Amino acid sequence: MKYVLSTALAGLLSLSGWSLAQSQPQRAQQRTQTSSAIAAASSAAKPHTQQQAARFLWANATVYFLMTDRFLNANPRNDHAYGRQADGAALRSFMGGDLAGVTRKIKEGYFNALGVNAIWITPPVEQVHGATDEGSGRSYGFHGYWAKDFTRLDASLGSEQDLRELVDTAHKHGIRILLDVVMNHTGPATEKDALWPDSWIRLDPVCTYQDVPTTVACALVKGLPDLKTEVMKDTPLPPVLAEKWKAEGRYEQEVLELDTFFARTGLPRAPRYYLMKWHTDWVRRFGIDGFRADTVKHTEPELWKELKTLASEAHSDWKRSNPAKVYFDEPFYMTAEVYGYSLQQGQQFRMDGGSQINYFQYGFDSLINFGFKSDAKADYETLFSSYARQLHGPLKSYSVLNYISSHDDDQPFDPLRQQAISAGTRLLLSPGAAQIYYGDETARDLQVAHARGDAKLRSVMNWDELKKNRRVQYSHVQEILQHWQKLGRFRQQHPAIGAGQHQQLTAQPYTFSRILQQADWQDQVVIALDLPAAQAVSITVAPVFANGSRVKDSYTGHSAIVKDGKVSLPRAGIVALIAQDQ
Repeated sequence: MKYVLSTALAGLLSLSGWSLAQSQPQRAQQRTQTSSAIAAASSAAKPHTQQQAARFLWANATVYFLMTDRFLNANPRNDHAYGRQADGAALRSFMGGDLAGVTRKIKEGYFNALGVNAIWITPPVEQVHGATDEGSGRSYGFHGYWAKDFTRLDASLGSEQDLRELVDTAHKHGIRILLDVVMNHTGPATEKDALWPDSWIRLDPVCTYQDVPTTVACALVKGLPDLKTEVMKDTPLPPVLAEKWKAEGRYEQEVLELDTFFARTGLPRAPRYYLMKWHTDWVRRFGIDGFRADTVKHTEPELWKELKTLASEAHSDWKRSNPAKVYFDEPFYMTAEVYGYSLQQGQQFRMDGGSQINYFQYGFDSLINFGFKSDAKADYETLFSSYARQLHGPLKSYSVLNYISSHDDDQPFDPLRQQAISAGTRLLLSPGAAQIYYGDETARDLQVAHARGDAKLRSVMNWDELKKNRRVQYSHVQEILQHWQKLGRFRQQHPAIGAGQHQQLTAQPYTFSRILQQADWQDQVVIALDLPAAQAVSITVAPVFANGSRVKDSYTGHSAIVKDGKVSLPRAGIVALIAQDQ
């Protein structure tokens, strides 16, 4: 059968399936004082509609990644949806966090106080209802990666109105929403959940990662159904899904929407395109700003470019339908989890078996940088200068998303949270975009003694420790948060930090500049690190700021006049964040 493609997709699709050649571009003090300071910071972080927004660049974004179920429980009434019980192994049951909890923290100003301008939430789609006994014990799909129905929100997280309020509230506060999407697999079978048919999934072979086929055409782990995204022919709906829709009274509507989608695009009714329709519906209906793509190297690369095209169309449709809700003018954004990618690889990722794939040419604006947690152990200048060279050289026009910890990386930068303040300095001041994993800023425990495997990394957000200002290793929680807030807000106001050119000014104290020159504007800052706190210091700011210029240190709030190429601060913090005093 010959398929007539929409103009937007023409030239992107290869209906004969994926080959290795196609994957390679060109073949290639006191608690009260501290609490008051935090409250003041939150109060100062006004909604987007009430303050002048700083220039936003994804290359300088501060993305807050949270597992919705582990963040904040604002609605206990949905805690046991579908009859789920708290009978999983340690930290492997649903714990009650929901979309309303994220919205509450946005309204309270928590994210604005931290300088966050994007929130990445785990997949909110309906998960398998039952539990499995695979791996590290009885587990539920609290993490969002075991989809049962890609067209419905999981009731444990809330309602569609909750999602709409979250997105609308975030936008009003200058925050974009990234949705985590999965094209690789569905949820496993449980006592309550049947598998999809063989025309849609495979359970074997399990991936052995020896080459491209044993990384793509395989199940990630035993028992996890791998979607046959390579299939390019008409495939009926999974009967279990059709029956579910009929029981819910929405079968006719869902089928009508599918018919309309396939008629409009001319695409085959293949598994990958059903998924693209379902994923982009969230964009078209709610105004999602971007995708974080899961398990990218385990799928055919070209499907991501197709998804980007369809998601961009959906994003434009939402803007046209909701002009009063449009706060941002950026195009749809996509970042990728290409497991094992590091910034030092530039644009060419070395795939299993040695083949090279440029994922930036398949619709991605950035890739998650798995190398940062190791690179961050270097001295500041080595870290900063090497990252700047890569981002302004081989990676020019693209970016990376740096992180120190995540939900499935068992080797974080600081597993015992002994360097929580230094970790914030390195992450938030490094070139590139920054991913804060929930609780990095409050030293949430990553070594939960009674949990096993990746569950250790997924404890409930430590709001109680923050409220009581408990001591974590060498600092109190609120002191750690204050440090992250100051750096985060300065970063949010100055795109030069993540996207500008880096230059060391002095070795002692270690001082550097970041300058970003655009066609119609310029941003420049000077930053000094490891200062003798509470002592007077003199910091070199030439040639960035001229003599007679009035500058301000955002870390302490001190302003001063530049004299002889330097600025004198009467009482320094451990960091100086210097910019023109407005």
